[in-house]
Amino acid sequence: MRDLGRQDRLEAAAREAGVRERIEFHELEVSNSDRIRALGDLVQSRQEPLHALVNNAGFAMPGFTEDVSDAELRRQFDTNFFGAAAVTRAFLPIFRRQGYGHVVMVSSVGGRMGVPGLGSYNASKFALEGWSEALRLEMKPVGIQVVLVEPGSFETNIWNAQPSSGMLDPKSPNAARTTRWRDRMLSDVKRADPRAVAELIADILHNPRPRLRYVIGKDARLGLLMRRLLPASLFELAIIKGTGADR
Repeated sequence: MRDLGRQDRLEAAAREAGVRERIEFHELEVSNSDRIRALGDLVQSRQEPLHALVNNAGFAMPGFTEDVSDAELRRQFDTNFFGAAAVTRAFLPIFRRQGYGHVVMVSSVGGRMGVPGLGSYNASKFALEGWSEALRLEMKPVGIQVVLVEPGSFETNIWNAQPSSGMLDPKSPNAARTTRWRDRMLSDVKRADPRAVAELIADILHNPRPRLRYVIGKDARLGLLMRRLLPASLFELAIIKGTGADR
């Protein structure tokens, strides 16, 4: 966990499910190379096999692309892309020695299609998708399965990170559109239960020959279907109006 001070909720859920004794908590900030190395060394020092790595760290930085600074964009990539890549590389030697293992990348439908106000997040997930697809082709011959899970909108804390300064700047040329975007995209709409994603990942880990991509969520499937079936101009118009990005 990035913050061990927040383990109480997970620990309570594990105890209620009767699996607390099967869980260890370790600190890991995926943008900290020393922490990654330390955890990799710990796992390698043990005799137990490593069956799976699930890269689930990530956050969404809202902001129209022209309002997001270079520093903010790099922070988005440090967690969503570079962090996942660094953690994966730290554990690949173990998988290689074993000749088996699953690496699951929790990506997003936002790694397949761009959305106004989420350009930074989209960019990081597009990068993760391409890197993971290449990694799958490199690792499959040695018995390691690499999989992308692409959820739509689920009830998580992905929006709890600090928003980009562009979202708060009344002088931005996107100020009016930003207000509409926040009203529509960050509203208190009830989102799907994220346990469905966890259950999908569990199924993938039991599958010796999983496919590359798994899309989950009605909105994710609908979005990809619309992009495939609609003329490009109609699809773009629907996305622009649906997110409040029109003038």
